[in-house]
Amino acid sequence: MKKDISGEDDIKLLVDSFYDKVKKDETIGSIFQSIIGDDWSHHLPIMYNFWGTILLHKEGYKGNVIKKHIDIDKKIALQKEHYDRWILLWSNQVDELFEGDIASEAKNRASLMIHLISMKVEWSRLDGSIQ
Repeated sequence: MKKDISGEDDIKLLVDSFYDKVKKDETIGSIFQSIIGDDWSHHLPIMYNFWGTILLHKEGYKGNVIKKHIDIDKKIALQKEHYDRWILLWSNQVDELFEGDIASEAKNRASLMIHLISMKVEWSRLDGSIQ
């Protein structure tokens, strides 16, 4: 039986293993390569903080996820297939490593977040606003 996500080490394991798969992915790997490059030392701690805040209710993440993705979309047009692939990889990685209430919450919150991001990116294309 797998354990549930319960601490920062679990968040790091999930984030690191997820992005290891993202980097190699044919659908979204090139997007991350274009934006982040080979040095992930800045991005990964941000993701640890983000998911720690979301799943463990730890303080730390202070960024604006929507604005960041709108800015990315201005460089590389984000499409439905990109969002779908991201959520599939995330959900599969959660399932591969964990099970339980927080693991389920990780998948649910990611799905909600991807939906919101894609909607806000689309809106920004229509009227240029960032919310």
